[in-house]
Amino acid sequence: MNIVRIGGVSTEQHSADVIGAKAANLARMAALGLPVPPAFVLPVRLCADIISKNAHAEHHLRDGLKEGIAFLEDTTGKRFGDRRLPLLVSVRSGAARSMPGMLDTVLNVGCTSTAVQGLIRSTGRGGHPLM
Repeated sequence: MNIVRIGGVSTEQHSADVIGAKAANLARMAALGLPVPPAFVLPVRLCADIISKNAHAEHHLRDGLKEGIAFLEDTTGKRFGDRRLPLLVSVRSGAARSMPGMLDTVLNVGCTSTAVQGLIRSTGRGGHPLM
């Protein structure tokens, strides 16, 4: 089961039933040439397989996450867990039909004390975060 890439040089488009409404809209905008941050999506089918405890789902999930992170690293030039140019990732859940407030979002996955030092070095902003 393959991930779906959004942004970068990818112009793939999939239906909301396959990747969720938010991801389908982002893919559509990226295909139109609008500036969309690179992203990857685990297909809805994989999530359903995990919930139903499909024997191969965990393996597909692991492979999909590795492939997706590699795509983000190649596209952004940043590295997950790197101390100089750290890649931070936001994880959003989605569905074929929008359900505002019903789905969780996890922001800044990969934000460790080491990554923060890398962000400070790369931006030159070592002072107060609002300055």
